[in-house]
Amino acid sequence: MDGIVEVLHARFTRHAYPMHTHGCWTLLIVDDGMIEYDLHRTHHGVLQSQVTLLPPDVAHDGRAASPGGFRKRVLYLEPWILDPGLIGAAVDDPNLTEPVLRHRVHLLHQALVQPGEEFAAQSRFALICEGLAQHLRPAPIDRPEPALARRLRGLLDERAVAGVTLEEAAQELDASSAHLVRSFTAAYGLAPHAYLTGRRIDAARRLLLRGVPASQVAATTGFYDQPHLTRHFRRYLGVTPGRYAAG
Repeated sequence: MDGIVEVLHARFTRHAYPMHTHGCWTLLIVDDGMIEYDLHRTHHGVLQSQVTLLPPDVAHDGRAASPGGFRKRVLYLEPWILDPGLIGAAVDDPNLTEPVLRHRVHLLHQALVQPGEEFAAQSRFALICEGLAQHLRPAPIDRPEPALARRLRGLLDERAVAGVTLEEAAQELDASSAHLVRSFTAAYGLAPHAYLTGRRIDAARRLLLRGVPASQVAATTGFYDQPHLTRHFRRYLGVTPGRYAAG
């Protein structure tokens, strides 16, 4: 996905990272155990409740701080994702104890490993980047715009099958990606990607009731493939498309 260089899921028991640097931002969460590290000659520890943001080109190491090692998930982000002027603030305060932000990072990792969830990943990533920048340099956040939310809903309705990326929507509606997501969620009570999925599920239900085979419904309604349709259909309605069609 644009803005993400690499995704790493790993478990280490004995391995310890030597002092090194990355040419990108490193965003990590710990799912099991604890990590300790030194960043720019200052000692830090990472708990499972935290999000850690390591800035580009600043030396750090890493090792387990718990007997059983640790399990982590890491996103390596392009340098341009955040203002270089925020590097100093990230050095001073690399660990963020913000449950909402950590949950969004968790959900982004889930979306990245599931085919067909690009729009969901883009929405979550936009809010994550905004949250990181806000943590490092607090600033007023634009208020949600109901009119902008209505325009985005119209765009999603128009392209429910073909789909639209968050970046394309932001360009067409002349707004930042994060502002789009925030405005839409405030107006309708769910994120844009969730709204789009719901519209596609509605279309799939109508086709199934008309007798269209479940194997053909996915492509016709904008899902990546049949497993993608089945996963969301079961989550929304509690049954598979085939079971739904059979009554």
